[in-house]
Amino acid sequence: MGRIIVKYRKIILALAALLLIPAIIGFLNTKVNYDMLNYLPDSMDTVKGQKALLDEFGKGAFTMVITEDLNNEQIASLEQDLKTVPHVTTVLGLGTLENSNLPAEILPSSIYDTFKKGNESLIAVFLDTSTSADETIHAIKEIRQKVDSHAYVSGMSAFVTDLRNLSESEQIYYIIIGVILALIVMFASLDNWLAPLLFLISIGVMVLYNLGTNIFLGQISYLTKALSAVLQLAVTMDYSIFLWHSYREHLEQTKNPEKSMAFAIKATLSSVIGSSATTVAGFVALCFMTFTLGLDLGLVMAKGVILGVIGSVTILPALILTFNKALIKLDHKSILGTFDKTAKFIINIFPVFIIAFIAIIPPFLYGYQQTNQNVYYDISRSLPSDMDFAVANKKLTENFGLSNVHMILTDANLDTNKAIDLTNDLKNIEGIKSVLNLESVIGDQIPAEILPESIVNLTKSDQHELTLAVSEYKTASPEMTTQIDELQNTIKKYDETAFLVGEASLTQDMIDLTSHDFQVVNTISIIAIFIIIALVTNSISLPVILIAVIESAIFINLGLPFYTGTELSFITPICISTIQLGATVDYAILLTTRYKRERLNGRDSKKAAFIAVKTSLPSIIVSGAVLFAATIGVAIYSRADMISSMCMLMARGAIISIILVPTILPSLLIFADPLIIRTTLGMKKLTKGTK
Repeated sequence: MGRIIVKYRKIILALAALLLIPAIIGFLNTKVNYDMLNYLPDSMDTVKGQKALLDEFGKGAFTMVITEDLNNEQIASLEQDLKTVPHVTTVLGLGTLENSNLPAEILPSSIYDTFKKGNESLIAVFLDTSTSADETIHAIKEIRQKVDSHAYVSGMSAFVTDLRNLSESEQIYYIIIGVILALIVMFASLDNWLAPLLFLISIGVMVLYNLGTNIFLGQISYLTKALSAVLQLAVTMDYSIFLWHSYREHLEQTKNPEKSMAFAIKATLSSVIGSSATTVAGFVALCFMTFTLGLDLGLVMAKGVILGVIGSVTILPALILTFNKALIKLDHKSILGTFDKTAKFIINIFPVFIIAFIAIIPPFLYGYQQTNQNVYYDISRSLPSDMDFAVANKKLTENFGLSNVHMILTDANLDTNKAIDLTNDLKNIEGIKSVLNLESVIGDQIPAEILPESIVNLTKSDQHELTLAVSEYKTASPEMTTQIDELQNTIKKYDETAFLVGEASLTQDMIDLTSHDFQVVNTISIIAIFIIIALVTNSISLPVILIAVIESAIFINLGLPFYTGTELSFITPICISTIQLGATVDYAILLTTRYKRERLNGRDSKKAAFIAVKTSLPSIIVSGAVLFAATIGVAIYSRADMISSMCMLMARGAIISIILVPTILPSLLIFADPLIIRTTLGMKKLTKGTK
């Protein structure tokens, strides 16, 4: 295969360039989803209720407009303007009520107080498109233009609009920052000025292929789009570095570039298949999440790793041979040097590292467990507090005491007395400020015949009646969890087929799903990687030791937020635990493979560990430093908390793994050597004689 690639390198480069055209077209036409709640499974009652709300009432997206210093006439005029916005189906506020033969004086006080507080008023706006649809985003932008400086626009659709604007403005800089910092690391740590640029060209082509082929998935999340390029660069750079080192070693022996590259391709494929399989397994584990954001990120990144391997043995060799003369002229000395003294120091005091390992695991394991239990699920917190949506939400909470609107769908043919009793019971639930439906508006004073059409259309369809329950509790708060349970019990008491819909109930479903998903993903990733390492090393004990070291690095990484008081988004620990395991277990495999080889060559455990550390450290440091560099810049630059925190933990995880793998792993290998010999194929034949 190596000889074929070398022979047809010009054709490979030409084909790679041609394939960029469909890749770019695919990338530009791949839809991006900015609504995390869209990843809930369709089988859930909340999702079914959301669909019924859209199908029957033509109401999907929902937003609250908060006006300031406008009289009733101006508010009514603004409401009429908002009705002209495309896809707006219902506008409901005091202006609409007072100009529809329904005097504000005879409205129930709870409803009037919901819409009016001092010089501020609320206008509820419903759209016939989903929360994150392109049409909704355009509508929110137009609503903001119409209200200008007189009002604030809140709600999930406003959040999605701001998130989209922020992501689109930042994403190009993620790649630029990641590439520049990765280049700096490689210029310093490798032995050539041109080679890092060729690595980036090869990986860049594969990144574009990965992004372009996402069109076959239909859409990807904004989180996947933001992270996939930087993450693919970071985790697949190893393969390019390995090919480069192998090529240079063979070139010194053969002095023939083409022959050396053929050998290097063979050596690279033999070595990276095992390590890349562990990385792919880590990402594939995410696909088993019920919350399908994991499937989205897992598929894209697994595909990216596979493409990275292909690129490292096809495009990169072709580029190196094409620019071979220039490469020869641009050699320089690496700053890394040798690691003989470092390796000797580690091996000489290996019992100290084992004691330290035993000592640090309990507190960080406790911190890890606490971090996982204290994540935040309110996705609106992932945006900076100075953005339009956040400012509007703050006013809505502080001035109106309103944080959420529950939407309840009950049978349209529900007995009138039952409907009235249900409405009264809803009003008595702790934290519910007001209830809006036909029964709450009619009361004992208002004839149904004089109700405005906007109220009737809002609350009644052939199949369901819609009730709006206004809550003062924040999404994902403990109080909201209790309130949702009470709401569910109350509505099911009157109508077993009723649906509870809204941001808060959808988020609660997300909480229930992801807490289960975390355990599933962790278990699957560990089992899959255990099996792969067992096959690569022909051992039962070595996978346990390797995973123990990497899992300990994860405990430290995810345990630190508890001790620093940092609260993470719910998706961060799930993704980081699998990404860090898959991406950094390569370091452990590299060191362990060399240790095993030296033991089979007859060296004693300490000597084998010394050689393994000395020869593996340069690759571990370069690889870990590239992962750190590619992610730390994004972590510092990004204003979106989910992206920033995930990149910060990936960067920190790389450093922790760089420290733990060359110190703890060889110490454990020496300590467990008798067990390793007995549980590894081919090592039982080792004689007592050592070199």
